[in-house]
Order: sequence, then structure tokens, then C-alpha cells
Amino acid sequence: MRVVVDRILCESNAVCMRLVPEVFEVRDDDRLYLLTERPPEPLRPRLAEAVRRCPKQALSLAED
Repeated sequence: MRVVVDRILCESNAVCMRLVPEVFEVRDDDRLYLLTERPPEPLRPRLAEAVRRCPKQALSLAED
């Protein structure tokens, strides 16, 4: 599984960071950073929740 961020849609609202801080980080420059593009499988349920709750629908999960 791979996390995909649509940088055009993303407004760095940090909803994803609150749900999965192991993967997402909004830094002082107000930009979203992926700490890992291919997170471990046990994080899938929380990542799916982050995708669902993204206010701009800028996140998705892709299968490798």
C-alpha cells in the first residue's frame, strides 16, 4: 500500500496528522509531509479513516 497526496487539493488541515501522526506531519511552513509513503499494513484502518475524513479529499491509498 502507498499513500498518495494530491498536492493541488491539499490545504494542510492536519486532520490526517491527528489521525496518523506516524505517517503525516504538517510543519511550520504549513505544508503536509509524508513521513513514509509506504506505511506498514497495521496502519491501514487508521489511514482509511484519514482518507475518509480529509476535508478536501486530497488523500488516497494505492495498492502496489
